[in-house]
Amino acid sequence: MESCLFCKIIKKEIPAEIIDENDHAIFIKDISPQAPEHFLAIPRKHYPSIQAIPPEDHTLLKELMVSVAEFVKAHKLDEKGYRLVLNSGERSGQTVFHIHIHILSGRAMQWPPG
Repeated sequence: MESCLFCKIIKKEIPAEIIDENDHAIFIKDISPQAPEHFLAIPRKHYPSIQAIPPEDHTLLKELMVSVAEFVKAHKLDEKGYRLVLNSGERSGQTVFHIHIHILSGRAMQWPPG
């Protein structure tokens, strides 16, 4: 998508603090962190929400979650504990309409989260 902020970051048209990347996703530091360690896992393919993923691309979320699991292990977040958040829609707090998962760590998390 031409005007999508995350698509531009993936194409390296605009700067971001890239922590890691693979064939399926890119991992960046969140510019407005809500925890001492706050990263975004962004799939390389653009879909505004999970319900927009067509059946022929049904493996996208699996590939993204495998990438997240590898990332948290590589960065030892699994040892500290972490929370994954995937917002969908404006009322949930989504501001960039490209699927992404927030990875939060480094502090105690509260429940309920909202």
